[in-house]
Amino acid sequence: MSRLPGLLDTQRAALDRASTLCTDAIAADGLVHLFGCGHSRMMCEEMTPRQGCYVGWHTIVELGLTFHNVIVGPNGLRQSLHLEKTLGYAEAILRNFAFGPKDVMIVVSTSGIREVIIEMADGAKKRGLGVIALVSKAHCEQAKPAHPSGKKLMDVADVVLDNGAPIGDSLLSIEGCKNKTGPFSTLGGAMVMNMLRCEVAQRLMDRGVEPVFLPSHQFVGSRSVEEQLEYFYAQYARRVAPLYGRQG
Repeated sequence: MSRLPGLLDTQRAALDRASTLCTDAIAADGLVHLFGCGHSRMMCEEMTPRQGCYVGWHTIVELGLTFHNVIVGPNGLRQSLHLEKTLGYAEAILRNFAFGPKDVMIVVSTSGIREVIIEMADGAKKRGLGVIALVSKAHCEQAKPAHPSGKKLMDVADVVLDNGAPIGDSLLSIEGCKNKTGPFSTLGGAMVMNMLRCEVAQRLMDRGVEPVFLPSHQFVGSRSVEEQLEYFYAQYARRVAPLYGRQG
C-alpha cells in the first residue's frame, strides 16, 4: 500500500480548501451534504452515521442508485446503471431539499463522468453550494465525458480530492488472467474522507465550536451513553429540519 502516503502528500492544498469549506458550513449551523452512486455510497456512510461522526454531515442516498446487491431481478444492477445515465434525475433529487446559504456538497464518483453525478454537482452549484469532488484523478482525466455538456465532475467542482485509484480502479494483476482485482477506491477514498473529517473537527474546536459527536453505542446499558445518543439525535434533527422547510 505504498500509494497511501503519497495520496495525502500530493493533495494537502486541496484538503485545506475542502476543510475550509466544510468548517465554514458546520460552524455556521449549515450542512455538508454527501452524494454518491453505487459503491461511492460507502464514502457517504463512512462520514455519517459512523463512530467518530458529528452533527453537520448529511447523506443524500438514493436507493435506486445504490441498492443493487441482488444484481439481477428487482432492484438489480441494470436498473441502477440505467438511472445513473438518466438526465434530470439529479434535479428531481435536489428539489426535495431547501439548502442553506452556507451548505456544501461533496460528490463522490471514481470515474466522475456519469450524468447524474455531473447534474448533482452542477445543480448544487446553481443553488449556491460549494462543491467538493472525490474522484480518481487518473481515471477521470482519461475518461470520455458521458454528459451531453461534455463536462466531467472535475470540471464542475470547486475543489477536487483524489482517492488514488488507478485507471479501472483495480490494482492486482494475476498471471494468466486478463482482468485485475483489488479495487482501491474504497480504501483510498475512506482515508481521504476521514482525514477531512478529522481536520474539520480540529478546526471547529479551534474556533470554539465543539462538535456534537455520535457516542459509541457498543456500551450497552450505560445511561450516559444513552443520554449522549439522544442529544446527538436531537441536535441532528434540529440541524436538518430546515432542509424540509421550503422544498422545491
